Amino acid sequence: MTAPAPATPVELTFTVTEADTAVALGSGSLLVLGTPRLLAWCEAATCASLEPLTRERQTSVGTRVDLQHSAASAVGATVIVTADPAYADGRLHRFRVSARHSDGKVVATGEITRVIVDTDRFLARLS
Repeated sequence: MTAPAPATPVELTFTVTEADTAVALGSGSLLVLGTPRLLAWCEAATCASLEPLTRERQTSVGTRVDLQHSAASAVGATVIVTADPAYADGRLHRFRVSARHSDGKVVATGEITRVIVDTDRFLARLS
């Protein structure tokens, strides 16, 4: 039996809009990139990394997040988000995530853990 293919590194690029700000998201009073949006972008990168590994009727769900948001990003700033696979054990996948401005300044670093699940079984537990 061959081992499953590993997740691949992913890099996504975003431009901060007013809808992405702390004010718009209710997470602060400044017109800068809000941490909830930054986290969503980091999770999007981890999802994109796992997408080739999920079969039909499977998806991945986040189970753990550790994110240090260390620099502000103004409206109009370009933010490059990277998800690098760090660990895998069966369905569990851990990623190192980072975000930086186009000039290389680090915006955030952290770790996100996701688990691949069967969509129908997962949703059935909610009933």
